[in-house]
Amino acid sequence: MKANSALSERISPTASGLAPDRRRIPENWWGIILMAPAILLIAGLVLYPVLYSMWLSLHAKHAYLPIQRFIGFENFKFFLLEDEEFWRALKLGSIFTFGSLTLQIVIGIGAALVLNETFVGRGFVRAVTLFPYMLPTIVVVILMRWIFNDSYGIAKYLIQSSGLTQTPIVWFSSGMVMITLIMVSTWTFFPFVVIGTLSRLQTIDPELYAAAKVDGAGIFRRFYHITLPQLRSVIFVVVLLRFMFMFTKFDLVWLFAGAGGVGYFVRTLPIYTYLKTFGEMQVGAGAALSTMMFVMLGVFAFAYFTFFRREEHL
Repeated sequence: MKANSALSERISPTASGLAPDRRRIPENWWGIILMAPAILLIAGLVLYPVLYSMWLSLHAKHAYLPIQRFIGFENFKFFLLEDEEFWRALKLGSIFTFGSLTLQIVIGIGAALVLNETFVGRGFVRAVTLFPYMLPTIVVVILMRWIFNDSYGIAKYLIQSSGLTQTPIVWFSSGMVMITLIMVSTWTFFPFVVIGTLSRLQTIDPELYAAAKVDGAGIFRRFYHITLPQLRSVIFVVVLLRFMFMFTKFDLVWLFAGAGGVGYFVRTLPIYTYLKTFGEMQVGAGAALSTMMFVMLGVFAFAYFTFFRREEHL
């Protein structure tokens, strides 16, 4: 019996440990297996549409009819070398993006600094400050078109009653519509900057400010040497995200100004892309514009990260 038991134990796969090793999944494969669902999801929802858009940009394709012809880089050559409307849309988009971004950063950081102080009703003021960011875009547009109406808008009443001017300002004229749009976008999205900045301000050690006061540092020196360096990483992310969001902003511009009339004076690249794709039924041309916007944002992000890392090492 002992001999049989020893023999069976010697030839048993479990005892030898060979069979489980053959069936066991290598540990380095577990990472791939666990990441596979996320990779497939990203590939299906992000990578495939981007690659498909790039493929469409090489074709002359109708939006609805089954008409499609490979033309290579002709769409890109047309926009870059022949189409003046593309460069005009890029210029208007840059004005809208940088104008909105600058005001959002300045006002957002200033509001966050105020809201970080202690005063009566601070919680209520914080809640009210976040209110514009929670409104649907269509509600913002309806509200602002009523406020800035040059006949019965409240902006006209406040300006004239204050004595600044008796001539009504036509906020939706060709020369003012971009300024009006920038102001509206600033009011709508500056709470995003407030949220990120305020959350970082609340984590700064108060002892740093106390030590600076003991050394005789004033409010501006404390801001420059303590607050601003602490906000550096937050401002980096906020500027990057807000630039991308404003450069590709479609709904606010479209609902605010439309396609015709004064909308022509705020026809940014996303609006121009939409009109090319669904107005002129040129899906290939629209895909080429989308691809160029994607490349522009990629170049900006790369340059931005490169500059930030260089500054970090200085």
